[in-house]
Amino acid sequence: MNEREPAPGGLALVEALVNTVDLESGRDALDTAEGRAPFGVAERDLADVRELRESLRATCLAHAGHPPHRAVTPLGELLARVPLYVSVDARDGSARLVPAGPGTLAARVAAAVAEALTAGTWQRLKACELPECHWAYYDRSPAGRGRWCSMSVCGARVKMRRYRGKRA
Repeated sequence: MNEREPAPGGLALVEALVNTVDLESGRDALDTAEGRAPFGVAERDLADVRELRESLRATCLAHAGHPPHRAVTPLGELLARVPLYVSVDARDGSARLVPAGPGTLAARVAAAVAEALTAGTWQRLKACELPECHWAYYDRSPAGRGRWCSMSVCGARVKMRRYRGKRA
């Protein structure tokens, strides 16, 4: 649905995870091995991954000024369970948070959120306000007030509904 270019850095992982399900059709890419492969997720971990995905969606909705789409475990609670450590590059002294041990999806998401926080980009990852969409997108608008993942699809739907409502 999204016609925008992917989010920068690690936020691309978060955006891609949120967008694994099409709310309008109900199609979930995580239902297939091919859909899980980019995230390194095993079928046995699906419940946890879906919980993480929906908590991320609720956070993206909050970034856009909208309430959660449904009751979810707060993202902070999920990410608090993930061990990260500060890795310092010996060559240039740069530092970043990285997953401790094998990088689970939750740990990679936590590291991406930390990276986005320090880069000042976390608040720009939003979810489309259209209830049947809620697709994640990175808001590149100068004022950071984007409302829809796609102006030509979701934006047009909202504006057409508003127009029809006024004429009725």
